[in-house]
Amino acid sequence: MADRTAISTSDAPAPAHTFSQGVRRGPFVQVSGQGPVDPATSEYLYPGDVAAQTIRTLQNVEAILAAGGATFDDVMMLRVYLTKREDFPIMNEAYGEFVAARVSSGVLPARTTVFTGLPRKEMLVEIDALAVTE
Repeated sequence: MADRTAISTSDAPAPAHTFSQGVRRGPFVQVSGQGPVDPATSEYLYPGDVAAQTIRTLQNVEAILAAGGATFDDVMMLRVYLTKREDFPIMNEAYGEFVAARVSSGVLPARTTVFTGLPRKEMLVEIDALAVTE
């Protein structure tokens, strides 16, 4: 199998710790967990607005997918982490509109949603992705 390659793009936030934005190996593209961060300023955006945070987070995921040669049509699985159960319907609506508009095949990715604490108090949502391109 092909070597692992780090994925890096200025169109998504730089990783704050010792990990890659994403990793590609052969046809597999794994995107690290992303949050609602502006890639240009590294600011956490939209405090208290889970819908806007979901969209910004998915935009960051999309940028890393693109840098790795993938699209949402290649995504097999998305994992969504939320801090509050009551945010689920709002996140789900924003997520659904964003992802459905980018999946031309009509086959939406599988998804798991987990309720947990996140690394920064400003974060209401974090999302990672696994894509297969061939």
